[in-house]
Amino acid sequence: MPAEDDPATTLEKQLEKDRLQQETKNERQVWYFLAYFLFGIHVIAFVMIYAVRHAK
Repeated sequence: MPAEDDPATTLEKQLEKDRLQQETKNERQVWYFLAYFLFGIHVIAFVMIYAVRHAK
């Protein structure tokens, strides 16, 4: 029985493929979170600068 036909090997390859897909998805979500976080910080900073400059 060749190694390619072994059900355990096939399952192991499928699990590794699924794990890599999930890891890629998680990494993409981390980058999106970081981008939104940094964008939000800049928006808050600009609002604070505007408020300080226009305070009486």
